[in-house]
Amino acid sequence: MTLEALANLPEPARRKLAEIGPVWGTDIQRHRDLVLEIYRPLLAVAPKAGVGVTRGVPYGPDPRQILDVYRNGRAANAPVVLFVHGGAFVRGDKDVTDEVYANLCYYFARHGYLGVNVEYRLAPESRYPGGAEDLAAAVAWAKRSARDFGGNPDRLLLVGHSAGATHVAGYAWDPTLPVRVDPAVKGLVLISGRLRADGRPDNPNAAGVRAYFGDDESRYEVRSPVTYAAASPLPVFLAIAEHENPLLDVYGAEALHRIAVARGRAPRFLRLPRHNHISIVAHVNTAEDILGGEMRDFFASECDRRS
Repeated sequence: MTLEALANLPEPARRKLAEIGPVWGTDIQRHRDLVLEIYRPLLAVAPKAGVGVTRGVPYGPDPRQILDVYRNGRAANAPVVLFVHGGAFVRGDKDVTDEVYANLCYYFARHGYLGVNVEYRLAPESRYPGGAEDLAAAVAWAKRSARDFGGNPDRLLLVGHSAGATHVAGYAWDPTLPVRVDPAVKGLVLISGRLRADGRPDNPNAAGVRAYFGDDESRYEVRSPVTYAAASPLPVFLAIAEHENPLLDVYGAEALHRIAVARGRAPRFLRLPRHNHISIVAHVNTAEDILGGEMRDFFASECDRRS
């Protein structure tokens, strides 16, 4: 596993990411698009051989309640990784480009997992706790259908990025929701997650938070997944980038602290240097195998104990 961040990027791409990093938060949407363009040619030639994809499988009645399944034809009884994309609650898709977020599911399939790329309903049409409810429906689909694709329905792993990590954490941690985490879920990976709802003026996505969590900020504490992080026994891996959307790194660290105090030991935590909120996921399945390798080790060393 290559541990030096950006070491395998072409020099022009490395320079551009270095320029974007310190100013990431000044224009998140523009910088997001630039990062996706940097990784587009790298992911276009990334390994995909041997992975078959079944697209647009419904797990619920809404047109956005669909998922794609990535399967290595040789895999049997494979652990199932459900990936949930970001988008500030009001936008985003399982395929934000023709390469991202498919890159994560290709990566998992290549390494012996069944990769499931989950799309979900967006705010304001679907408000809190709609994201967690959609994830619960996707988990129920995996329990019913994983074997049809060579997966093990009793070994489910959840990975979320940004708002997707909010939905994963809410589903897995929040005891006030009308859904309960399935015993088949063995562990969580929360990447750059908005684990605390906030409408702060320095939050560039505050409008998205209000669209999903509501306008009543007095309810944000009880609706924030981090409020319940300490009570969950599930193995969890928290990952943040050096250059994050404002406060997402702080909320990741807050979850780390709460869980560590409750358990008497820190959960797995990664602060990926030189990366930003998008490159932390866009680099997966390239020659830079940092987050991917850490996730696989987490699944094997910590989550398999619950199997």
